[in-house]
Amino acid sequence: MEATLARLRERIAAAVAARTPLRPRGGGTKDFYAETLAGDVLDTREHHGILAYEPSELVITARCGTPLAEIEDALARQGQFLPFEPPAFGGEATIGGVIAAGLSGPRRASVGAARDFVLGAHLLDAHGDVLRFGGQVMKNVAGFDVARLLCGSLGVLGLITQVSLKVLPRPREEISLRFECGAVQALTMFQRWRAQPLPVSATCWHDGAAVARLSGSSSALRTACAALGGTPMNEADARAWWSSLREQTLDFFRNDETPLWRLSLPATASLDRSGGELIEWSGALRWLRSDAPAREIRALADALGGTAMLWRGARSASMFHPLAEVQRELHRRLKRQFDPHGVFSPGRMNEGW
Repeated sequence: MEATLARLRERIAAAVAARTPLRPRGGGTKDFYAETLAGDVLDTREHHGILAYEPSELVITARCGTPLAEIEDALARQGQFLPFEPPAFGGEATIGGVIAAGLSGPRRASVGAARDFVLGAHLLDAHGDVLRFGGQVMKNVAGFDVARLLCGSLGVLGLITQVSLKVLPRPREEISLRFECGAVQALTMFQRWRAQPLPVSATCWHDGAAVARLSGSSSALRTACAALGGTPMNEADARAWWSSLREQTLDFFRNDETPLWRLSLPATASLDRSGGELIEWSGALRWLRSDAPAREIRALADALGGTAMLWRGARSASMFHPLAEVQRELHRRLKRQFDPHGVFSPGRMNEGW
């Protein structure tokens, strides 16, 4: 695969020389996740393959263009998985795109975010150099943690050519419980559960019902079910339901007529707004359908100590929550350091640069 890396380097060198913007892209399943899409597509799918996987070490290393499905299949054969449950949003998602987007699924509140599982990464920068950050071990504290900085960078700093990720064994058993309740009651339950040693791996509330997923040993799940109550879901139905939440194929996410907002809030915050709402991560992630002006939604998020992202819908405002000036300056400095010519994905994360 050195030949594919050489071709990618040549494309970048030509773009820098001509000052032509480039947009790193794998399967394109996260193209909607941007302020703007600009630049010629730099297709990463040719640079693929699992480079190293040692199940006993719980680490996998793969090139950026490797399909997410291929990695998940390899892990599944060894009874392991990516704990942060990255959404694919389509069958063509690549591991480079997964890390560049930095998105996590329903299990995020219990195990951590995508960045928490990034051990190392290689970045092809605007100078054509391959920069290596982190490694393939869990205890790596040398230097600034750029590998995790790249998680969620959306390709604006350079091309992530390969990543090393920590993986975990699959839970021995899982049970999902359903509770008929309102949003306020669900938030109260979620917070009470978090204060107890319960094997709750994911929670969600929507349309008058809360669903909790328990993961662990049979004895732990029996004890937890007896303590929580609720109605057990059929195993196949539960698996399909959590997958549809992760991949946003539930009817709630399919309605494109009303803008969909992604709010990151303190878990105990109460929105108290009309319109459709879906709650994840024990209350830390809220999905809100609302026609209200963007300034009103963001003012509410600010007042509650959080942020509001215009996830989908007619773009009447910027996608990302406005940054404080000190944060914008940090973004500018990082961009200038890694991409001084502004070649990589201009405007994708910050309008104008």
